[in-house]
Amino acid sequence: MESRVAVIGIIVENLDSVPALNSLLSEYGESIVGRMGIPYHKKNINIISVVIDSDQNTINSLSGKIGKLDGVYAKTAYSNM
Repeated sequence: MESRVAVIGIIVENLDSVPALNSLLSEYGESIVGRMGIPYHKKNINIISVVIDSDQNTINSLSGKIGKLDGVYAKTAYSNM
């Protein structure tokens, strides 16, 4: 399958879900190019961007699993290349 580059934007409102989120990101670590996390203390949330280079199914799988976590929201943007 063809590899694609995508950015998964994640907002974490429920900090109890952080261990499960980190576990998922570790599980897909082979495909992750990089990640940046920003704690936004004023709103008591965390914002994470993950750059991933993998096939479409793997990217969709990770994004879907992240979105199923309680109080965690994810959106994915794909490159055209």
